[in-house]
Amino acid sequence: QVQLVESGGGLVQAGGSLRLSCAASGRTGSISAMAWFRQAPGKEREFVVAINWSGSNTYYADSVKGRCTISRDNAKNTVYLQMSSLNVSGRAVYYCAAVRHITLSRNPRFYDYWGQGTQVTVPS
Repeated sequence: QVQLVESGGGLVQAGGSLRLSCAASGRTGSISAMAWFRQAPGKEREFVVAINWSGSNTYYADSVKGRCTISRDNAKNTVYLQMSSLNVSGRAVYYCAAVRHITLSRNPRFYDYWGQGTQVTVPS
């Protein structure tokens, strides 16, 4: 099993920046890629970005290109999501996910493990 714990969410003013973290533990050797998704109230879970386990490849949703950067610290088994120029469209619960056997998918159904989510609030 793999456990994922997100942190770093909170209240940020429009135009501001925020960095989310996702720490993986357990059988991390089985992970091939990790990703961030987000879900706003009343909406479906939306893919944000994915990174393979080595950190050599990334895949961004078009909606966040230029405003989000994913990175990872292999020594800490932690993935980061740096977000900038946040606006109300970024208001959501952000989830970290991990997948075995495949990589860089935007389909949430392929992911095997999920964190509990961290709330990002951007006042209108």
